[in-house]
Amino acid sequence: MEREEELLLKNLGWKGKGLIRSACDAETNSSSHQDSSDDELSKDRKKEGSLRFYKPKFSYIFCDMDGTLLNSKSQITPTTAEALREALSRGVKIVIATGKARPAVIDILKMVDLAGKDGIVSEVSPGVFLQGLLVYGRQGRQIFKSNLDPNISREACLYSLENKVPLIAFSEGRCLTLFDHPLVHSLHTVYHEPKAEIMPSTEHLLAAADIQKMLFLDTAERVASTLRPYWSEATKSRATVVQAVPDMLEIVPLGTSKGNGVKMLLDHLGVTAKEIMAIGDGENDIEMLELASLGIALSNGQEKTKAVADVIGISNDEDGVADAIYRYAF
Repeated sequence: MEREEELLLKNLGWKGKGLIRSACDAETNSSSHQDSSDDELSKDRKKEGSLRFYKPKFSYIFCDMDGTLLNSKSQITPTTAEALREALSRGVKIVIATGKARPAVIDILKMVDLAGKDGIVSEVSPGVFLQGLLVYGRQGRQIFKSNLDPNISREACLYSLENKVPLIAFSEGRCLTLFDHPLVHSLHTVYHEPKAEIMPSTEHLLAAADIQKMLFLDTAERVASTLRPYWSEATKSRATVVQAVPDMLEIVPLGTSKGNGVKMLLDHLGVTAKEIMAIGDGENDIEMLELASLGIALSNGQEKTKAVADVIGISNDEDGVADAIYRYAF
């Protein structure tokens, strides 16, 4: 049919394309354009081992731990560890911003050889810990510390004893509790927090050290249905409740947050928000993601966190941090 059209047009002196050829070419061009678009999409993600050929877009990457850098088994995978090493080798500084205590973060990163002077975290590196209640600047010097109201701490201890809900009091590098419980053990064995010291009474616990935050451990259902409603009301205008993971509820000093901790550290370092990329998943990461030039929420994150993010990345069980580094940081 196309051949017949060509002969007819030739006899008529027509030098352009016929309708059939034009239609075929249009389809071919459309297909070619789609293939090209697919190629461009795949090229957005740099290949592992190739970052030495690219210029960093950001000076700093601020990264959460639980649900972000750590997968659902509370591990940093080899793929993610390698991406972090590549970024470091290109001069990008990676700063941890987490609800965890600093000793816990150091222990976790030691497992993948990323702790110490030339790694991501050490006793002499900057970082934001305990939901922004402890902030360390240059040479690991403490630049901010905020303690929980002792009256709130006392009320939390009494609630824990009366309702048999496990409670952990965080005091810099120490964890204190009032009774033994499997969930208390899991905070150490699974989440790598310092092993909890069992105090003989509320008075002993409160006298042992300054407390930055209290953390209740329960099922996700009980946290949502009982603990959060109760403590949101009980601490109104005196403290703030926040969640990093569904089965834990944290009580922190009023007016503090991980986001505020990140702001303080940036001011201390003389770094602008335009220079940073941030990656997180929980509601406690919202301010940090909003602050950053590029805020990335992993797909396993909470809906309210994903709603404020510039980009939604793949999940922590798919090496979401590694993918974000290879796709957006260079």
